[in-house]
Amino acid sequence: MAESESLHLSIGVLGISGGSLLLLVNNYASSPDEPVITNTALGVLLLIFAALLAYSGVRRSQSHNVLFGSLCLTVSALWCGSGLVHILAGENIINTSRGLRDAMVPGLAAFTLALLAICIVAILCHEVVLSFIALSICLACAHQIAGLADSAFGQAATAVCYLMVCFVGAYFGSGRLLSYITQRKIQLPGTFNKDSVKPIQIQEVNDIVTVGVIMNLLSASVLACPLLGVVPKLFSGHVPWLWTAGVFQLGVCVKSYRSMDTLAATFYGFTSILRFTEGYTALVVHFTNQVPYSPVPFPVVFSVLFFILALFNLQGGFVNTIYQLFFVAYCIAIASEPQSFFQRGTQGVQAAIFVASAFVLFITLYNMASSNKIPTGAGFLKNLLARSNRFVLQTNSKDLHAPYLGYSKYADAEVLGHGCSVLAAFSITASLSSGNPLAILILPWAVVSGGVLHLICGSVAFARGKTLESSTFILYGIMWTVWGLTRFGGLYGDVRGLHLAVGIISFMLFNVLVTAGALFLNKAWFIYTFTFQLILISFLLDAVGALPYGYDIGVTIILGLVSFYMFLASIFNCTFKSPQMPFGDPFIKLSGFGGGKDSCPHLPARKSSSVQQIAEIMKNGGICGMPTDTVYVLVAACNRPQAVEKAYKVKKQAKERPMSLWISSIKQLEPVRDQISPLLWDFMEAAWPSSISLVIARAPWMEFFGLGDSSKYIGTPQSIAIRNPDCTVATHLINAVGPIAVTSANPTGEADTTHHNQVYAKLGDKVDGVLCDGPSPENIASTVVDCTKIENGQIGFFRVGLIPKSKVLQIFEGIQKKHMHGQMNAAFETDVADPHRHLTVSQTNLSETQTDSGISQNSPANSQSSLDLSQHEEEEEEDESL
Repeated sequence: MAESESLHLSIGVLGISGGSLLLLVNNYASSPDEPVITNTALGVLLLIFAALLAYSGVRRSQSHNVLFGSLCLTVSALWCGSGLVHILAGENIINTSRGLRDAMVPGLAAFTLALLAICIVAILCHEVVLSFIALSICLACAHQIAGLADSAFGQAATAVCYLMVCFVGAYFGSGRLLSYITQRKIQLPGTFNKDSVKPIQIQEVNDIVTVGVIMNLLSASVLACPLLGVVPKLFSGHVPWLWTAGVFQLGVCVKSYRSMDTLAATFYGFTSILRFTEGYTALVVHFTNQVPYSPVPFPVVFSVLFFILALFNLQGGFVNTIYQLFFVAYCIAIASEPQSFFQRGTQGVQAAIFVASAFVLFITLYNMASSNKIPTGAGFLKNLLARSNRFVLQTNSKDLHAPYLGYSKYADAEVLGHGCSVLAAFSITASLSSGNPLAILILPWAVVSGGVLHLICGSVAFARGKTLESSTFILYGIMWTVWGLTRFGGLYGDVRGLHLAVGIISFMLFNVLVTAGALFLNKAWFIYTFTFQLILISFLLDAVGALPYGYDIGVTIILGLVSFYMFLASIFNCTFKSPQMPFGDPFIKLSGFGGGKDSCPHLPARKSSSVQQIAEIMKNGGICGMPTDTVYVLVAACNRPQAVEKAYKVKKQAKERPMSLWISSIKQLEPVRDQISPLLWDFMEAAWPSSISLVIARAPWMEFFGLGDSSKYIGTPQSIAIRNPDCTVATHLINAVGPIAVTSANPTGEADTTHHNQVYAKLGDKVDGVLCDGPSPENIASTVVDCTKIENGQIGFFRVGLIPKSKVLQIFEGIQKKHMHGQMNAAFETDVADPHRHLTVSQTNLSETQTDSGISQNSPANSQSSLDLSQHEEEEEEDESL
């Protein structure tokens, strides 16, 4: 891990050095009239370096190196925005030096302040190299602003700042890269990797939010500069900065889901909508010379959603709540002014957001990077609610967002998905009275909130294994995008006809399937999908020119209200453990589908508490699914005869396919040691734990485990398969409940179960719990050894699987040699083996034929063992997909 971290850091530092070298050459060798690198070429090269830094910053942020990740992503956004501005200048969209100055200054000012904050925090945290790089680029941005404002200032000072970055970055980055290549055998002075001597402490924090705050700082700077007179007005040269902020905030949204921070992901998903809309407005003015009119309903609803989000963010402290209330004021300002972003009230709120973002950035960076903390009021809500038994907060754990069929790397995205449905629905309530749809600000609200963010939420839901929810969000995201561009992007016009109606009918047919699936999920989702069908009907009627007056407004308001309830319920339920806002039971319940979260607990196998919970279920007579070193199995405690019988019937076990017996250690057989031959006992000790199952003769010792009448379901009247698995989860569980009866977690005749999702899909609510560990680790069967004639010096192989035959023979021959010399287990008082008897190993060459549950092997020389094997193949069915 440390090696990959060092590589990513080296890539980041060298990427900053390379970009600085490019800007050094451009600033030092260029004159105002003749640049050494054309604007278009410079812009493209800066975009390449920006992409490299974004990769390094994202990968480095996964190790929770807050300062370096923030530095890389901040410089990446700086060069991405400025690169796009240079491309616009190279293509003569910005065709004057004054225009280039007006386009560059707001963005440079924001990044100057952001890099200064990173520098100060790095100094306080004793990060010398990072502070030097951040300060040098900060000064370079400041000098570039001065050079743009007054050509007499020159560009030499900017070049000197980038020169310092080149020297320090090249030395430090090369040193770290050399250390990585030579596996730390060569380390340049001053580049020693602290990660190699102490592990990185993984903090349960979402450190990517600092980048989101910087993007808010950037957009606020762009909109506040016209108010302060720094630039005359908002124009197309500012679009690169605004859309860069929007793209990066979408990335922050996705990364926040990876950090299991639903509220932060929702907030930056919302702010990205504002960024794209601000840029879109500037583009419309550029192409039409007309400021689009901003309808009232959307920003009013947006302010309500921001306010609710701010209230629920109280659990993170007062700072986040107060900060998000600024965006409530911003949305109200947009609603109150018809020309929105071009009027002074909106720009004044953005000036306040600029100041607030600067303070929040410093506080957030310092609290994440330093062991000392600036008080933010975190824990106030928890302490307040601790006095009340009515409201109980959810524990701040990744398990809060664990899907019911296992675990996921992403938090639940339904809060953002339903919030975007509210926004998309209310965005189209504004009527298009004029013939120019671009004259009314609807397109970005509908396409970004209803389209782009729905697609992101659908992708996150898919990663969580929520098939219906992901299909719904993706389908609706496509529909909002297509309809938004067609109806409100000027593509629709006066065209009405069957060709447009056919496409809408196709979406309606897909949504019928989604609505039918929602019958098995819950009532809220069914109403949501059914209401969207009414929206599609309004689209269809509009396409054929038969839309009744007011119908479209009515159904969009209904969809908006339904979506608002689901938004509120989702955010409430992910914040409070009790009470919970209801979604309603499914209209139709089927085994294995739609049973909901109360069917049985699905717990992550990596946690000891999960194993203990499953153990308690088994002690109470339950049967559970469990991962092993092979495939998933269905288990029951041997001392609970009713559970053993239940597992046998759930499995639909055929009579010739009995269950097997598993132990966690041979010590569990200590009480019945006197009933097991010394040779077999020593062979067990040498062979286990492993993927070796031993078929041994049945004996009275089976009664010791408390099986009672259910012992008939384990093994055959002549023999039984027993195994000590080489699996930590299985061992801990068996230690907790005692020996277990095992069969594969699939109905007889079906394929082996290789994922915890399949356990629930195949057995439904018939199991009482599942330990989830993702896909099975192996795809090779276990090795089944016939030990029924071991006292005659013979062992046979019913099946050769994960453990090769030569390895098993080597183990057995070693035990034989010890017994030939009298070196048997000291626990036995007498040596039942004749020391003068030469034991031979009968390597039974067994032909293998595939059956529905495993591989059957037969041999004339070992007919009795072969007979027993055919009855024990199902006992080892759980091992066949290793």
